Amino acid sequence: MSTQDFIIELFCRVDDAMLNVPKHSQAHLYPSEVVTLGVLFALKGVGQRAFYRWLTRDWRPLFPKLPDRTRGFRLLKTHRAWTDAFLAQPTVLGVADSYGIELLHPVRERHRRLHLGKKGLSNKRWIVGGKLALILNQLGLVVAWDCDTANVHDTTFHPLIEAFDEVMLVLADQGFHSKTGDPANMKVCQRGEWNVRMIIETVLSMLTTVCHFKKVAHRVWDYFEARLAWTMTAFNVLVQWHGLKPDAEGFVHLSIAEFSL
Repeated sequence: MSTQDFIIELFCRVDDAMLNVPKHSQAHLYPSEVVTLGVLFALKGVGQRAFYRWLTRDWRPLFPKLPDRTRGFRLLKTHRAWTDAFLAQPTVLGVADSYGIELLHPVRERHRRLHLGKKGLSNKRWIVGGKLALILNQLGLVVAWDCDTANVHDTTFHPLIEAFDEVMLVLADQGFHSKTGDPANMKVCQRGEWNVRMIIETVLSMLTTVCHFKKVAHRVWDYFEARLAWTMTAFNVLVQWHGLKPDAEGFVHLSIAEFSL
């Protein structure tokens, strides 16, 4: 599939999910176009300027009413709530984990007074940035997510897990355990137990490799949150592109590598 065919089909799939969202009378872009641009931005995995140069240079005919760069990214920030329509439904069993995202190299922390992130540990190394917490259902689709600065403990995201009380049993690692008590629907797994938790490592690996998600360069928190929202949407849309087909053992193989831009 060529890139042009992919973008067209992506727009069609997004448009089918956005039928009930009306276009504002003064808007130049339809909601489906805005969501398509957000997914492409997350999938491309580069900065705002680089993405806009790529879009205007190669694919401007597909978006004839494309606004200027700053207005376009304000649209993605303003309408990030549209991404909620692409979150998956919870299942009986779910998995939770956190993921550190670097916004600034730790060496440069002292030289830059104004920056978003806070210093925290991620994969046994120091980063200055944010932390994403996400919950997957048993198929590996993103059900819910939240974010905070990198210095917070994983227990900060207990309310995210508690929101699915009596709906989903969420498996989490030791980082989510609190001495003061854990959510009733959360099970803390010891290392080596419940290998089903490896599905979230697969998802995070895909986001790191395909979407270049480990390091971003946002300088405003609202835009950082919007980037996370569009990335979760991109993953849920693309991983179901050919349908979720389990193998003979009932395991669903997830991949978005073929959509790398």
